[in-house]
Amino acid sequence: MSGDRTHRAKAGPVRAAGCVLWRRAPDGSGVEVCLVHRPRYDDWSFPQGKLKRGEEARAAAVREVLEETGHHCALGEPLPTSRYPVEGRPKEVVYWAAEATGGAFTANDEVDRVLWLAPEAARVRLTRPRDVEQLTALLDVLPPR
Repeated sequence: MSGDRTHRAKAGPVRAAGCVLWRRAPDGSGVEVCLVHRPRYDDWSFPQGKLKRGEEARAAAVREVLEETGHHCALGEPLPTSRYPVEGRPKEVVYWAAEATGGAFTANDEVDRVLWLAPEAARVRLTRPRDVEQLTALLDVLPPR
């Protein structure tokens, strides 16, 4: 067992990428952000996932948004990297602000629901404080509305 831990430590952090997906509110009242509900964890968060072998983080972020939300997106400004342990191994998730450019959600094995919420409603719904930090970072980089 200790050999397994040593191997994992040498392998480095789990690398992942994601986006804080946003769109202009349909009623013109500002912006909305997309939260995903993952039944495996029963949490509300932003679309993100592990990089595939040889995959660049930007490509992974766009892929994960499409897989988890059904939406295409245009990457914008980079957001802070989130670092936290998962099962005793460090994980690093690189995030971008991303504007939704079209698509439609269909429930899948990873995500059973999405919500488009005004930022303050999203702030309350997010499960983890680190995701609230990403939301705050998004609001700091969004273009003037």
